[in-house]
Amino acid sequence: MIPVGYMYKKVVIKPDWLQAANAVDVYSLSNCISHGFADYINYWEHNGYWLFDSPAIIEALAAAENIDLSDTTLFYYEAYEYEYIEETDTWATFAPEPSCVTEVQIPAHKHLEGFDVTTFSGHVEPECSPLSCNALAADISVNQHCLFNTFIEAKEAIERGFFKNSEPGPYRIFAVYTLTFAET
Repeated sequence: MIPVGYMYKKVVIKPDWLQAANAVDVYSLSNCISHGFADYINYWEHNGYWLFDSPAIIEALAAAENIDLSDTTLFYYEAYEYEYIEETDTWATFAPEPSCVTEVQIPAHKHLEGFDVTTFSGHVEPECSPLSCNALAADISVNQHCLFNTFIEAKEAIERGFFKNSEPGPYRIFAVYTLTFAET
């Protein structure tokens, strides 16, 4: 897994239409349900993975723009170094957007919450997390955060075609971690 960055997100309780038995809330990387702290791309402070290299960068941006982070949760993400190309049923490497500086600071302490599968049809920013966005979590085992419990579960679901006909890929697997302010 490679470090890809941080995001403050407004975590949402599982919507009624999402019939995932174990899910209580949604910790997905995508912004479809649990949104990021702001429409941050316009500020061009993000890294080449379209996340942030450190919590301090987000906190400085939020302070400068009067964005309240008090109702958000701090996430840290790592990605499997390959993305799945549906058309060829193969795994291929990917890299951060080269025009953006990417120097992710790895946290000293992190709490693994699970693994998300996210689409990247535009190949730069995270788009959809079909487990939650397309309600696929209703048809597969997920944890209380609407994530896979293990990397193997996520990878096997992709390889057996579970995500076909949901959102266009490629698909990337992310380890989703939470942090507290004291851990950053």
